[in-house]
Formats: sequence, structure tokens, C-alpha cells
Amino acid sequence: MKFEESIKQETFSSPQIKALLNMMYTANWFMGKQTELLKPYKLSPQQYNVLRILRGSHPNKLTVHSIKERMLYKTPNMTRLVDKLIAQELVIREGCIEDRRVVYVGISQNGLDLMSQLDETLSVFDTILQTWGEEEAELISEAMDRLRTQ
Repeated sequence: MKFEESIKQETFSSPQIKALLNMMYTANWFMGKQTELLKPYKLSPQQYNVLRILRGSHPNKLTVHSIKERMLYKTPNMTRLVDKLIAQELVIREGCIEDRRVVYVGISQNGLDLMSQLDETLSVFDTILQTWGEEEAELISEAMDRLRTQ
């Protein structure tokens, strides 16, 4: 279904505003799909994002601050998010000997196993995104980068 039909609006003040609203609508649509797919695993998109970041740095551990900087979905309470993942035994926490204020977080084997399962579950996004060719995907990505660097 076309964007205009979805929101029941035919005219926009400019093509740029239409594109912006379409991006926001589509991002929300993807977030809803992701939330739906993660629900059986008792994970939020933010928790999945933390696991994705930690898997990418594995076997190295990251500080909570470093994870927060890399998050796609900015969240004010990273400590609470990490605590929930620790309670689920998906990540491990380590204190820093030199500076007790610094906390390192790494993904556990349970977390790695879950991420392997989630790769299959979330592969539906690969199928959806195949509607773009590589060149088109690069152009869209570059356009998004330009918007954020204004």
C-alpha cells in the first residue's frame, strides 16, 4: 500500500515533507515488525540492539558508555537495560579494577545462542529489503546521512 493511502492524505506541503513523513512512517512500521518478532523471546528492540552491539565486539567487552554511544535507539537508562539482560543471563558484567566507576559488559554464550536464533527469525527483513538493489540501498543510505549532517 502506498504511503499516501496508509495515512489517508493526498497532498503534502512539499515532496521533501512527504519523504520525511514517509521515512518516519516506515521506520515506525519496521519497529513494529521488529517488536512483534522479538516478543516471543521476551526482548525489546533496545535489548536486541545491545545484544547486536555486544555480539559485534565479541570476544571484547564494552563499557556501558560505549554501548550507549552505538545504540540505534537512544535510551536514557542503559543500566536498567543491561540489568534486565543480565537477569536473563544474556550478558555478563565486569567491574574495572583501575576505576570502579567503569563497568564492562560482554555477551554470554546464552546471548550468542539467542542471537543465532534471532538471525533466522529476523531474516524476514532481508527478504523485505531485497526490493532494493545494492546501488539503490547505497543512495538511500547516503541521503539519510546527508539529512543528519545538516
